[in-house]
Amino acid sequence: MIVALIFAAVALGSVLFHILSPWWWTPIASNWAAIDHTMSLMFWITGGACVAVMLFMSFCVFRFRHREGSRAVFEPEGGKLEFWLSTATALGVGAMLAPGLIVWNDFITPPNDAMIVEVVGRQWQWSYRFPGKDGVLGSSDTRFVSADNPLGVDPDDPHGRDDIVIDGDDLHLPLGKPIKLLLRSLDVVHDFYVPEFRAKMDMMPGMVTYFWLEPTKAGSYEVLCLAFCGVGHPQMRGKVIVESEADYLQWLGAGKTFAPKSAAR
Repeated sequence: MIVALIFAAVALGSVLFHILSPWWWTPIASNWAAIDHTMSLMFWITGGACVAVMLFMSFCVFRFRHREGSRAVFEPEGGKLEFWLSTATALGVGAMLAPGLIVWNDFITPPNDAMIVEVVGRQWQWSYRFPGKDGVLGSSDTRFVSADNPLGVDPDDPHGRDDIVIDGDDLHLPLGKPIKLLLRSLDVVHDFYVPEFRAKMDMMPGMVTYFWLEPTKAGSYEVLCLAFCGVGHPQMRGKVIVESEADYLQWLGAGKTFAPKSAAR
């Protein structure tokens, strides 16, 4: 009886903890409410299955407990039961996958007017690049990386000559503006992650991945690497500062934290 009650208490307690937990999602992740709703849907589907299984186990422990003089009886598998279990499982998995695919499509489909920002990860720091006055990022390649050209901007590409490079400093973003983040790694696999933005993406060497977001609340938020990238992985942190467009433009114009570098060989 005690074991049966423990199973039931764990199942119901898990649901109550989820509902009453003070560690709830923050509303500053731009338009990613759909991600939160998808996560909640997955919780209720998997959580409902978990609760059903644990309550069934609790029932079985109590119903088929040992009794003096009783003997276990073997019963063959039931085809009807297996059919309904398989059907319910397939429907549950489909209900979790379908919304995720819709949300993913939105996650990687930025608006046409989205601002471009390049995020570059390397062991073990973050760097960023903004288009210059021409509004176009220059091409880049790891073979151009040097002490004077840390992000490997192609020195022969005229679009890269006015790019603004932020090497190992904070990332500033304007409030309420759609931003497309281009993600690039110079060495190993990294993962750009800002927990409050509810957005992350792996950064694969030799590839450019991307997603978009729109910050909706000003503040300073921590940037983390969510892929184990070596001994310095825990220290691979940074800050993204979301501020008003006026403050952002003032910061951009003052050039105090920007470090423009000539893309020289």
